[in-house]
Amino acid sequence: NINFCTHYDWNVTWYTAHPDLTQCFQHTVLVWFPCFYLWVCAPFYCLYLRFYDNGRISLSSLCCAKTIFVSTCLSCLMVFCPVLLVCFGFLKLPMTSILTEIHCLQILAVLLIHLERLRGFRSSVFLFLFWTLAVICSLVPLRANIQAIIDEVCAFPNPCPVEDASFLSKVLFWWYGRLAVKGYRSPLQAEDLWSLREEDTSEKIICDLEKEWAKQESALNGAQALGYKLSEQTQLLRKLHKEQISGFCLLRTLAKNFGPYFLTGTLCLVIQDAFMFSIPQVLSLLLGFVRDEDAPLWKGYLFAFLMFLLSCLQSLFNHQYMYACFTVGMRVKTAVMGLVYRKSLVINSAARRTCTVGEIVNLVSADTQKLMDFVVYFNAVWVAPIEIALCLFFLWQRLGPSALAGIATVILIFPLNGFIAKMRSKLQEVQMKYMDGRIKLMNEILSGIKILKFYAWENAFRERVLGYREKELNALKKSQILYSISIASFNSSTFLIAFAMFGVYVLIDEKHVLDAQKVFVSMALINILKAPLSQLPFAMSTTMQVSSKYLNAYVFIFLKKLLKITLFFFYIDGVVIDNGTFSWSKDSTPCLRRINVKVQRGSLVAVVGHVGSGKSSLLSAMLGEMEKKSGHITGSVAYVPQQAWIQNATLKDNILFGRERKDSWYQKVLEACALLPDLEILPARDATEIGEKGLNLSGGQKQRASLARAVYRKADVYLLDDPLSAVDAHVGQHIFEKVIGPNGVLKNKTRVLVTHGLSFLPQADLILVMEDGEITEMGSYAELLSRKNTFADFVKAFSVSERKESATNRGNGDMGSASIQTMEAISDTEQEQDQEEVGRLTQADKAHTGRVKLEMYVEYFRTIGLAFIIPVIFLYAFQQAASLAYNYWLSLWADDPVVNGTQVGTDLKLGVFGALGFAQGIAIFGTTVAISLGGIIASRHLHLDLLNNVLHSPMSFFESTPSGNLLNRFSKEIDAIDCMIPDGLKMMLGYMFKLLEVCIIVLMATPFAGVIILPLTLLYAFIQSFYVATSCQLRRLESVSRSPIYTHFNETVQGAGVIRAFGEQSRFILLANSRVDHNQTSYFPRFVATRWLAVNLEFLGNLLVLAAAILSVMGRATLSPGIVGLAVSHSLQVTGILSWIVRAWTDVENNIVSVERVKEYAETTKEAPWAIEDSPLPSDWPKSGSIGFQEYGLQYRRGLDWALKEISLSVNEREKVGIVGRTGAGKSSLALGIFRILEAAKGKIFIDGINIAEIGLHELRSRITIIPQDPVLFSGSLRMNLDPFDGYTDEEVWRALELARLKNFVSGLPDKLNHECSEGGENLSLGQRQLVCLARALLRKTKILVLDEATAAVDLETDNLIQSTIRTQFEDCTVLTIAHRLNTIMDYTRVIVMDRGHITEMDSPTNLISQRGQFYQMCREAGLV
Repeated sequence: NINFCTHYDWNVTWYTAHPDLTQCFQHTVLVWFPCFYLWVCAPFYCLYLRFYDNGRISLSSLCCAKTIFVSTCLSCLMVFCPVLLVCFGFLKLPMTSILTEIHCLQILAVLLIHLERLRGFRSSVFLFLFWTLAVICSLVPLRANIQAIIDEVCAFPNPCPVEDASFLSKVLFWWYGRLAVKGYRSPLQAEDLWSLREEDTSEKIICDLEKEWAKQESALNGAQALGYKLSEQTQLLRKLHKEQISGFCLLRTLAKNFGPYFLTGTLCLVIQDAFMFSIPQVLSLLLGFVRDEDAPLWKGYLFAFLMFLLSCLQSLFNHQYMYACFTVGMRVKTAVMGLVYRKSLVINSAARRTCTVGEIVNLVSADTQKLMDFVVYFNAVWVAPIEIALCLFFLWQRLGPSALAGIATVILIFPLNGFIAKMRSKLQEVQMKYMDGRIKLMNEILSGIKILKFYAWENAFRERVLGYREKELNALKKSQILYSISIASFNSSTFLIAFAMFGVYVLIDEKHVLDAQKVFVSMALINILKAPLSQLPFAMSTTMQVSSKYLNAYVFIFLKKLLKITLFFFYIDGVVIDNGTFSWSKDSTPCLRRINVKVQRGSLVAVVGHVGSGKSSLLSAMLGEMEKKSGHITGSVAYVPQQAWIQNATLKDNILFGRERKDSWYQKVLEACALLPDLEILPARDATEIGEKGLNLSGGQKQRASLARAVYRKADVYLLDDPLSAVDAHVGQHIFEKVIGPNGVLKNKTRVLVTHGLSFLPQADLILVMEDGEITEMGSYAELLSRKNTFADFVKAFSVSERKESATNRGNGDMGSASIQTMEAISDTEQEQDQEEVGRLTQADKAHTGRVKLEMYVEYFRTIGLAFIIPVIFLYAFQQAASLAYNYWLSLWADDPVVNGTQVGTDLKLGVFGALGFAQGIAIFGTTVAISLGGIIASRHLHLDLLNNVLHSPMSFFESTPSGNLLNRFSKEIDAIDCMIPDGLKMMLGYMFKLLEVCIIVLMATPFAGVIILPLTLLYAFIQSFYVATSCQLRRLESVSRSPIYTHFNETVQGAGVIRAFGEQSRFILLANSRVDHNQTSYFPRFVATRWLAVNLEFLGNLLVLAAAILSVMGRATLSPGIVGLAVSHSLQVTGILSWIVRAWTDVENNIVSVERVKEYAETTKEAPWAIEDSPLPSDWPKSGSIGFQEYGLQYRRGLDWALKEISLSVNEREKVGIVGRTGAGKSSLALGIFRILEAAKGKIFIDGINIAEIGLHELRSRITIIPQDPVLFSGSLRMNLDPFDGYTDEEVWRALELARLKNFVSGLPDKLNHECSEGGENLSLGQRQLVCLARALLRKTKILVLDEATAAVDLETDNLIQSTIRTQFEDCTVLTIAHRLNTIMDYTRVIVMDRGHITEMDSPTNLISQRGQFYQMCREAGLV
């Protein structure tokens, strides 16, 4: 019956570096071999012993005892051991029979020993061999078990101690203590934290959740399927209903998964409530004891200890409930993040236009927090009303119908706060909308920062960000003022309810007397009432936010937008599309119509057409990225997008893309994709880290890396979206021959190539000609020429120019817009460094260590201003003085003697009580408003400083800082400064003054309590110092581990199409899981720390209750019931006050870390000033456009080789200069130098005789223009993208569009100039974006124009039109062209040939050709001479 042995796996034993025997072999052969020996040989041995008699060896009493003991042990083992092992899951049932037989064998061995003793045998070779065999055969399983334990320890190097904690340790959170001590001794590091428990890991949570979610969705869809016969109107109503209930679908799924554990917490809450309501009853008994002089003393001590015990139990159950809530909250956060990430992997372009990266980042940062709040406060929705009802019931018992006055007060407070909560909820939605807009805009600014710097547009975008920020802060200010009214009414609620009840009680009947029991038991009950009253509105508002539109819109409808991608039809014989009509979304008009394509397996298909004709859309349709009627896919796909998507990883990782490295194939791919020359330039060859979105690679390098990734994949079908546009013509030719063409490495694969290069078309098996989303012609090159249609005319017109540029210079590199790191040759010192260090570019987000420096607090309060802070302190002191006065007044009232059944002067007492209470309420409102407004002032300043610091940073800063780090500062950290710090300060100051009041009252009643208060204070300081040190570091570690989540989300959404096409979703999901889990490893100890602290501090607080009660019992002869009631009822509040102070203090300290992280970028290096005051620059500078370089030298970093060496050159006005050279020759460095993106290391540049280093950056950059290689657009109107400062009239804008050949396209759009561009301009084709960049240059019309391969992404016809536009429109200007196609500069006045940072040749093209130098060689290779 041993069914766990099916076959032998030689990979475990022989073909491995760590040989082992299979489990099956260990549990059968190794067990049976000694047994077999004993069972087979035992009969023969017994026979031998029968004939051998050497006298009997006598048995001693010790030997008998040992024998009986061993036999008993073996019998017990034989019976119980297998049963226990099976029960605990250590053993499978088939193996129990093996164990039983082993025990039988051991009994047999014992019997043989005795038989030998009877026959006079002193030593036995037979049994010696058996025991030796048994030991040898058991060594292998022993080694395997030890290895398994080691592997388990390695897998979980620092397991969570709660797993092995005892019951008491779990209840009191002692298991956390070791981490607190470690954090106190030295700042915690990430490796000190525990690994997550399995049930808290993303893998486990999301796996369970997806199963449940699938059930919910299928049930929902099943219900909807019945509606197919209904009318359209009914179906529309059904659809709306479905969208509404789909919101609750996720909540229901979360409830099913996390509900059971949450319910155990809820049970703790119910028990805690029972203890909480018992305490006022015991207080009543204690006050009765103080009043009754004849009561025996032991009763007083009993009541005192009982009160202490109940307080402790209440505290323990409360924190078990909170622990359960936060654990569930953490799991919910993991679940939602995981689901959003998985959905962002299937986000299509249509959805991308409505859900931007900024929104997704906000969703996983701010909105998951709302869900966590919902988990913590959900129970308050039903528990709070029950608590309120119980409080009022006990108050009715004390004060009779007067308690109804308290109910009336509660009923008045409630609608007010309900109304405020509703108003705040709306304001929060407004605030979140503007915050989303701000984060989205920041994300775009960080993505397109290079363009902003080239065009000097930082101020325009800064104003846009500040516009969003101002609206966000206005909403926040209104919300905070409303919140202050809410807080004032809550904090005064104790007084208001007491005032109403006591007032009605004494006024309705003169005989009603307020004694200590009535007053202070009622006050204790009212204090209990405060908690549910304060929680209920917050709980309702949080629940409404989660269940109403607020989070539904975010999480659930957001999930609806992310359409499921069904991939396309790639049959075994290639690609087939039959009468396909495609659109980007269900509602939009089709952008591809009547598409009929059949691509044979292994053929090369070229797709050609004008800009915007639908070529890229056709590939997207094949990938299944568009809405379509039907289709499916078989076989693997590799996709090269038109704009290369490059990960923030090493070049090698970008090419391998999750696959194993096979050296021979890898080298072949690098060679075919022309990447070997680039490796020579990169600091650490293929181990060089590439910045986000390929920041430190040129356009051509990015495209080749993207192509290499596809080629390395060895897929069946290749979809290539114009991969040759960004590379030089000769590199393009090389790639076509070595990769795409009939003799390339992909010759047997199916290839669909979008191209503008005519020279490649004769080698294509099939050509598709596209126009306005339709295939107008189809056939081979010869067939299409013979038909003499549009295609033939087009080829005829452009074949000459195409032929001329078909093979440009072999060495003319495509370092288009290469920046900082790219061309760094490694200096001698750096060559010795580790290659990994040399190649590193981005800086990981670092956590500061130790307590927050005092300067951060000073910095924060300095931004608020002293004028605000002093009145706040005075208001707090006044507020607490009023509170102390009205409480003391109550105790005096309670001790007032009763004369003829009544108390004297009740009206006056009530009047004073009321006046003091109302004064306190006004002071509370004043303090909360002041702190909120101060917080807003501080956050406005800090955000402005952060924005200015980031925008003033040089390009090198953005290349080495991941955008996730910056987005984290602008979203989570600014959010913490906006709300968390002011809220923490309100709470901390409020409770500190309250604690002071309690201490004064207890000392007034029992001065001897000072002896207890002092050591308690020292203990308190000791415990909280442990907590604050650890908690602060945990908060920092959590912040730091959050940034990579955002960066990864950001990168994934950008490259979702590529990830899907390559089928790499599961690998990216694992990466996301590990990042989320890493973040939760620091979040989990953070909330455990709070519980650990609260349990310890509340125990100290309960000791104060015990002290106050016992001292009151001891001094009952001298103390009045009023003062005892005042002291004990106030000491009961201490437990809560103490933990709230530390929690608030820690919240402030934790969140002041945000100030520290925001201020971090104030210290980074900044670029030169944007403008210089009293600048001597004429308003019409540059007038002529002459440029002079004087021994100009440029370095990318100190210690690196010179990128430009002693360049001396003068460019005359109106001169047209072409710059050519090999990859890394310094062509782009020249452009970067002119725009001062990089500052000169030596020498000077003069424009119109003015040294550009002496003028402001904006003064320089706004007066010269560049058309960059990467066309970047920002979300906003088309007009804003052309003219963000609104400096030109509409006529001028239309004129620029007309010259850029965009007028017809824009006038055809519904909103014309106000056409909304999506994030990154994704709703325009790459060619159209390039034309928008040309229109920008035409609009600025400066005297100097720099062109950086500006027409790479447009077809030849458009290219020719653009070239002629530049020649005519910029005739009066100085034009510098970094040339990739030599034919475009043959009519220029001068050509500069560069090599390794030097100018090697410089003259007119004709003269250079006649000199037969380097340029001549290039032209000869290009067929131009």
